[in-house]
Amino acid sequence: MNTLAFDGGPGPWVLLFPLVWAAVVITVVTVLRRTVWRGRGPWHNRAMPNGPAETSPIALLGRRFAAGEIDEDEYWRRLSVLDEQFGIRGKDGAA
Repeated sequence: MNTLAFDGGPGPWVLLFPLVWAAVVITVVTVLRRTVWRGRGPWHNRAMPNGPAETSPIALLGRRFAAGEIDEDEYWRRLSVLDEQFGIRGKDGAA
């Protein structure tokens, strides 16, 4: 230790470099885990099939109608019920 601290050596502060690099690596990995690796962040499309935009009942009904799972009459009947509960129109029908 005396050779690091004296005689023109770099000093004991050199021992802090591994700690600084460990903190940088831990910070980068934490940020990546919370954003990129979990599908979050501004560069991800929010309207992905399994994303939060497709979890509303009206969007699910529209997807089932587009896939041909339900016919048009059943679509409109279910949409009228869902629109009363989840829609943007008020109870009087005004937007």
